[in-house]
Amino acid sequence: MTDDTTPDSAMLNFSDKMSYTDYLGLDAILNAQHPLSDAHDEMLFIIQHQASEIWLRLAIYELNAARDIIARGETRMAFKMLARVARIFEQLNSAWDVLRTMTPSEYTEFRDDLGQSSGFQSHQYRLVEYIVGNRNHTLLKPHEHRDDLHSALKDELAKPSLYDTVLRTLAAKGFNIPADVLTRDVSQKLPHNAGVEDVWRQIYQDPTTHWEAYELAEKLVDFEDYFRRWRFNHVTTVERIIGNKRGTGGTGGVSYLHKMLQVELFPELWSVRTLL
Repeated sequence: MTDDTTPDSAMLNFSDKMSYTDYLGLDAILNAQHPLSDAHDEMLFIIQHQASEIWLRLAIYELNAARDIIARGETRMAFKMLARVARIFEQLNSAWDVLRTMTPSEYTEFRDDLGQSSGFQSHQYRLVEYIVGNRNHTLLKPHEHRDDLHSALKDELAKPSLYDTVLRTLAAKGFNIPADVLTRDVSQKLPHNAGVEDVWRQIYQDPTTHWEAYELAEKLVDFEDYFRRWRFNHVTTVERIIGNKRGTGGTGGVSYLHKMLQVELFPELWSVRTLL
């Protein structure tokens, strides 16, 4: 008797062919979970963070591609990539919902096994922040023990951020971006600049004339909107599970995360709304 649900043309023998498992490298991925305790919920904790790191890997890939394309002046081609990054952070937001099914009692069963490891030490998260322009040099230090990671982060600080690249492209298209913004040390975070804010005001007041720049601005705001939600969900999840305890990595935990909620990646794109 045959199973009528099996397609006649389906490949069933992979002894000498590449399979789904082979292509995706699933053996390495699905065997990368190594709980250090007998606590049931440690597997959830590990997989949630591993899955988030994979999404961050894609976000970095897309942000770098978008920055390169914008630097060439081809901003429209970058819109899809920036929209994709926003949706990646929507996925990352959903991951907190799964982690929040773990209670404080369940987390305490294995928290001590984490030692000093913490999401604060995620080099990929730090790289995302550096790429988009939030460049805090002090936060290089947790990565000094790994030359490869430390070098990758330092290399990023030597490049114009995504936001710097956007502003340089606007200047190349004739917008009056202040000279001190264009010639500044790009390894530092760009503080709020009234001249940059005025350029965005011109764009938002006449979107029909400046449609490409207007749409680019909204793609950046869309990304930061999801990024802010991710930070807020992070705070809420941590507070729900550990209250006001210090983080395993030594930060203030919830108090540190609350401060991060105040950081703006593209400050003029938010402040300009008050002027319109």
